[in-house]
Amino acid sequence: MLLKVVAIFVFLVVMTLLTIWAERRVIGRMQHRPGPNRAGPFGLLQSLADGLKLAFKEDIRPVLADKWVYFLAPVISATPALVSFSVIPIGPEVTIFGERTALQLVDLPVGLLVVLACASVGVYGIVLAGWASGSPYPLLGSLRSAAQVISYEIAMGLSFVAVIMYSGTLSTSGIVDAQTNGWFAFLLPFSFVVYVIAMVGETNRAPFDLPEAESELVGGFHTEYSSLKFALFFLAEYINMVTVSALATTLFLGGWHAPWPLSMIGDGVLNTGWWPVLWFLGKTLAFLFFFIWLRGTLPRLRYDQFMNLGWKVLVPCSLLWIIAVTVIRAVRNDEAVTTQQFLIGGAVVIAVLLVATFLIPDRRPEKDTDEVPLSGSGYPIPPLDLQVPEAPPRPTPVRSGAAGEVERAEGEEAPHGNV
Repeated sequence: MLLKVVAIFVFLVVMTLLTIWAERRVIGRMQHRPGPNRAGPFGLLQSLADGLKLAFKEDIRPVLADKWVYFLAPVISATPALVSFSVIPIGPEVTIFGERTALQLVDLPVGLLVVLACASVGVYGIVLAGWASGSPYPLLGSLRSAAQVISYEIAMGLSFVAVIMYSGTLSTSGIVDAQTNGWFAFLLPFSFVVYVIAMVGETNRAPFDLPEAESELVGGFHTEYSSLKFALFFLAEYINMVTVSALATTLFLGGWHAPWPLSMIGDGVLNTGWWPVLWFLGKTLAFLFFFIWLRGTLPRLRYDQFMNLGWKVLVPCSLLWIIAVTVIRAVRNDEAVTTQQFLIGGAVVIAVLLVATFLIPDRRPEKDTDEVPLSGSGYPIPPLDLQVPEAPPRPTPVRSGAAGEVERAEGEEAPHGNV
């Protein structure tokens, strides 16, 4: 057990260094620039050099910061990220120094709940870091992160429900065993898509990196951190990337099982021994590349678009998907409807929904464009930057003398005040 604990810690730290290096190299290739290529062969030691540089930087604490909370926040953020990987099965049972053991630290009957609990605790570190810094911009970033994690944790938890229904267990190793004859990514495609979107939002990665939007928040919740405290936040983010990628592999891509053509070789000989570790790492690295690909491709969303996606799209659609999966399993168990009849009925329902969504014209009355636009509080919106307001009418000068007396005698009012 002690050997597995050390191995998991070393694995996560090394994966963090390699992921940072790969992110710089891959995005550099996408942007037609070399990326790090000086420290070590192909720049492989650049991440290690950056870590050593952070360790020797001056540790600064703001005057208004809460001392103990400011110190504990990075620890609270990094610790759950390390703990959540303990329930991930990396491979089957193997022999280590004569002892037969599974390549998993602990196989809990509620392993999925442990991952969700660790993700929930991790956000406290971010919130406390923003509050304890004594600065408004870190506080704004931490509040954004709290709303973001709550929103996308709900969608992530709902994506687990269909997997739990098909596997019949909350244990991660049991879910891997349930995918022996087929991956859940093909059997439950909508749950897979929802989880992939939710895991990007959960880890605060682009295009969902709103809590640390540099153009708006000067770095977000860790603006006032430096040295090893900042390194802990950085470590927690990349360890969370590795953990959610490994969890996606476990839930939807068969875990440590070999892909289909290779799984048929020699009656599954490639699913025994140490070979499964290779398949597990390959699938996890594919998800990590997906993270990097998104960062180099998509622009950052607005915060209202981000919240609308979570609450108005992912959560309602996930609830409908759970109902559909429940109906499908009930129909299959009762055998009241054949598979062909069920597929035809499902195609008809989808066609009707598409027609109702895209072909029926919108009959809502058009808004009057002459109305003065109002903000949410009821006050008129000020003119936009590119709109020049009309100039007020210029006052007419009043002539003095006899002519002015004649004009007033004809019925004009006398001017009040100076013109």
